[in-house]
Amino acid sequence: MIGFYHYIILSAFLFAIGLVGILRRKNLLMLFFSTEILLNAANVGFVAVSKFYMDLGGQIFALFIIAIAASEVAVGLGLLTLWYKRTGSINLDSLNSMKG
Repeated sequence: MIGFYHYIILSAFLFAIGLVGILRRKNLLMLFFSTEILLNAANVGFVAVSKFYMDLGGQIFALFIIAIAASEVAVGLGLLTLWYKRTGSINLDSLNSMKG
């Protein structure tokens, strides 16, 4: 039987993967993917705690996070496409040209 701690360990593992992805990547697309993994890790944790305490608050909060993540992807990918058209690269090092 899968218990509460299994979900929390999964959430911590996903959070660690997302954090390492944010800290180590130079590609903006992979940075967006790592952010999504972080948000999904938080969702797993909220839903697990919600199930453990028999309260719907965590699940409702997870739905709000999913909505925010969807809007973040839409805006982020639009900006990423525009940046790629302008510079021909999606590396973080190419963002230095934005300095004034």
